[in-house]
Amino acid sequence: MPDTADSPAQNSTEASTGPERVEIRMPTVADGTSLWRLAAGTGVLDVNTPYAYLLWARDFAETSVIAEVDGEPAGFISGYRRPSSPETLFIWQVAVDSRFRGRRLASRMLSTLVDSTSPHRLETTITSDNAASIALFTGLARDRGAEITTTGFFSEAVFPSADESGEVHAAEDLYTVAPLN
Repeated sequence: MPDTADSPAQNSTEASTGPERVEIRMPTVADGTSLWRLAAGTGVLDVNTPYAYLLWARDFAETSVIAEVDGEPAGFISGYRRPSSPETLFIWQVAVDSRFRGRRLASRMLSTLVDSTSPHRLETTITSDNAASIALFTGLARDRGAEITTTGFFSEAVFPSADESGEVHAAEDLYTVAPLN
């Protein structure tokens, strides 16, 4: 059986915004390093190992997207279906290169991902100071006519201490957008 991990993605959305060509598609293993670079470049995301992004692009491609502007990696969203609740799409990371911010790229990626996966519910965690992510998911709820709820989820106490990890991790609230059908 041929290895298709590096072949072009089947699901993609292309749009032209003036002179730029934007393509939003499922990632492939060949995109793993770009996902890692984009995450690291945000300066705010918890960056996983390059190996983790390679695996993510292989094993969770159907619930993730990468955006390219004129062929250059510009952003990604990683997500997965919760094993105990397969109708729920959990969004793990949203990254947009600083050069491409302010163009609604995150919103377009999220909309494309929701359209392609058709979840009943979407979940994500957000720190209370992340206004951009709160606006992104609030906008999705508004645009889809869904409710958005927020509950406490991971307190600072469940993360490794600053002595162990070198940083203090802020509490994460769980945002739920539903229904999406």
